[in-house]
Amino acid sequence: MAKNSKWHDDYWLMLMQIYLKKPAGMKPLYYRDMVELSLELHIAPQALQARMQQIARLDTPRIERIWQTYSKAPQRLQRAVALLRKMNGFGAADEFYDGVEVQETFEKDFRPLPGDDRFTPAQLIMVLDLYFRLTPATMVALTPEVQELARLLKHKAAEVVEVLDVFQLCDPYLNRTEVTFSPLLLPCQQVWQRFGNQDPAVLADFATQLKEYFR
Repeated sequence: MAKNSKWHDDYWLMLMQIYLKKPAGMKPLYYRDMVELSLELHIAPQALQARMQQIARLDTPRIERIWQTYSKAPQRLQRAVALLRKMNGFGAADEFYDGVEVQETFEKDFRPLPGDDRFTPAQLIMVLDLYFRLTPATMVALTPEVQELARLLKHKAAEVVEVLDVFQLCDPYLNRTEVTFSPLLLPCQQVWQRFGNQDPAVLADFATQLKEYFR
């Protein structure tokens, strides 16, 4: 059973609060606050962005009423959202959903890896995109692209290189036979299976969108 799998009208307030953040207007798909709300509600970012487009168009009389009530009163909106979270158990998800089976999908990309909480699958995806832009000889800490990605992900360049090295073990074209006990091997293999055999443009497009989350 997926928790919060259906949209509730109360969620308009939370989404409008993000929409009104300066600069007010539509936010990118993986805008950090959008992702955080997606994780909170267990509603995919794509679905929230579609709802945000309805706010931008003032699609329904209900949205128009909410807009008239809150668009010029950010503190009032903040109090309403805080009350909503308090009433619905937000911020205490472990207790609120105790005993409820949760089927996570997109959420897993933003959760720390079970075996290495330094990274998330989303970060591994960013590194894999970089992997396909480099050669093995340039997968070192001094490479500018490695340093740039490390700054974006808030990691040391050596940690990005660590992931690049594991991806080399996943790459069938390199035919590397070394044995590693790195906890990153399985999650890197899983990310490789998702993207390694696809058109690189698919991965590049996803990585470009994910940058918004890390900025």
